[in-house]
Amino acid sequence: MRAVATEFLDRLAIREVVENWVVWRDAGDWERFATVWHPEGWMMATWFQGPAAEFIRVSREGFERGVRILHFLGGSSVDVAGTRAVAQTKMTISQRAPVHEVECDVVCTGRFYDFFERREDRWAIVLRQPIYEKDRLDPVDPAAQLRLDPAVLEGFPAGYRHLAYLQHGLGFEVKRDMPGLTGPEVEAVYERGAAWLSGAPL
Repeated sequence: MRAVATEFLDRLAIREVVENWVVWRDAGDWERFATVWHPEGWMMATWFQGPAAEFIRVSREGFERGVRILHFLGGSSVDVAGTRAVAQTKMTISQRAPVHEVECDVVCTGRFYDFFERREDRWAIVLRQPIYEKDRLDPVDPAAQLRLDPAVLEGFPAGYRHLAYLQHGLGFEVKRDMPGLTGPEVEAVYERGAAWLSGAPL
């Protein structure tokens, strides 16, 4: 019974970290945002792949320039194995920016797939790997006329091609092989998660 209660508390603590990540990042609370990561934490995103400390720096710079990449969370599933865990959390990413001089909103639905570890009684993220499942792009003004370049659009994976199109137009170097709802990329993430829970290094 004690083991069950401990695992329940671990899941609550992990979910709290996931929620803090979103609230603190989107609010620009950078000092507290840094606490959700372990020192060697790593962030994977369409527009950035690298150490958490660098992710915080570039996110802060973008925030101060007016870049708004916002997040909203849904349900969560957490697998705990001793001092390690994998959390999958439904989420949406939204960003507003001009596309061909038309102000647009892009919304991408997917999951945060997070590799967690507990050290000194503190759960924190070692690796965050988003999974991109479906997205869309809409002009803020529904009467606006917008025509996308089909060749550019189709050059990105289906799960995040509109998000990538917007970010590419802003000058970001967008990674083109991020995992989606199905396919070898997401299967590799699941395999990596299972190995992590079994004690393998990242």
